Amino acid sequence: MQRKFRLTRSSDFKRVRRTGKSYAHPLVVLVTQASEAPRVRVGVTAGRSVGGAVQRNKAKRLLREAMRPLLPDLLPGWDLVLIARSALIPTSLLETRQVLTSLLRRAQVISHTNES
Repeated sequence: MQRKFRLTRSSDFKRVRRTGKSYAHPLVVLVTQASEAPRVRVGVTAGRSVGGAVQRNKAKRLLREAMRPLLPDLLPGWDLVLIARSALIPTSLLETRQVLTSLLRRAQVISHTNES
């Protein structure tokens, strides 16, 4: 995922987590917050409950890669935080992408052009 599409500041993560709306799934939690930015920004995090550093980094890489092809379909003006859960580690890229798509539809931040 390109840097311009990432949330990088700790203050941005805290703002989205504190005031955003969350959508939960057994594999990942999505937190959304409207923003004034002209594009979507996505932050990815994994807590210690996911596992050690290797497992946390693997979970974050998996979420970033699953999110990358979905970025053009997202509506502009949203900040998103993806929080990995421990059940995410053994899942495939395809399954992760399907979970993210369903969460984004529930949150109504994905365009309806690719609904099939």
